[in-house]
Amino acid sequence: MRKYPIVALAYDFDGTLSPGNMQEHSFIPDIGIPSNKFWREADKLAKTHRADYVLAYMNYMLKKASEADVPVRRQDFIEHGESVKLFKGVKTWFKLINDYGKGLGLKVEHYIISSGLREMIEGTPIAHEFKMIYASSYKYNASEVAEWPALAINYTTKTQYLFRINKGALDICDNKKINAFVKMEERPIPFKRLIFIGDGETDIPCFSLVKNLGGHSIAVYKPKTPGAKGVAEQLIRDKRVNFIAPANYTNGSTISEVVKAIMVKISGDCTLELFGKQG
Repeated sequence: MRKYPIVALAYDFDGTLSPGNMQEHSFIPDIGIPSNKFWREADKLAKTHRADYVLAYMNYMLKKASEADVPVRRQDFIEHGESVKLFKGVKTWFKLINDYGKGLGLKVEHYIISSGLREMIEGTPIAHEFKMIYASSYKYNASEVAEWPALAINYTTKTQYLFRINKGALDICDNKKINAFVKMEERPIPFKRLIFIGDGETDIPCFSLVKNLGGHSIAVYKPKTPGAKGVAEQLIRDKRVNFIAPANYTNGSTISEVVKAIMVKISGDCTLELFGKQG
């Protein structure tokens, strides 16, 4: 049976596949405070205690939910995820890219690497499209009620998960495999076959890592939003990313054409490598 080279697409979530922060669609309205006040208070909490910002916001979510008598069971977060809006074309994007890759002799895998909540992402209609969802999550008690943050993924720790994809060490509890030495050419998904898609400053470590190791980084921006394109253009000028595109994932959009072109290049490179080994 023919073994197809694997191409991995790794995505941030908030601002990349979905406009805004996932908590703002229903969770924050349910606890009854304005979104800007919630994030401002979470930021203040982090600074006061010199805490990781992701841990601070996750803790603050539980605190404000308790005060507002809003349930925080695992299923509740999944249901909040059902209200999360997605950018145009996202729902059909995965089949589009999978089919295109198959036509080039490539197998496509999709991954999420996000500081948002895994449980909310699991509630979205695209959750089944991802081989792994790496995102922040809670520890739950026997009644499935969130007690404290079990995993917090911030903008620098995101890079760990790129190496997990690269080395095939997908289990976050497996520290031996991720730290084991594996020659670059023997890794299941070389960085040159990895595409990272994000939306801004918090994705810079991932943008830079993927780009510098021979992969492809794409910064998306919210269409028709003042200043959004300028932020993405600065990432190009600073050589953080390879490409920028509006967050429109329909067939024929800029990002679809960019990703298709990258996949054509990857397919060609794989074919040349094969000829080189046979020669």
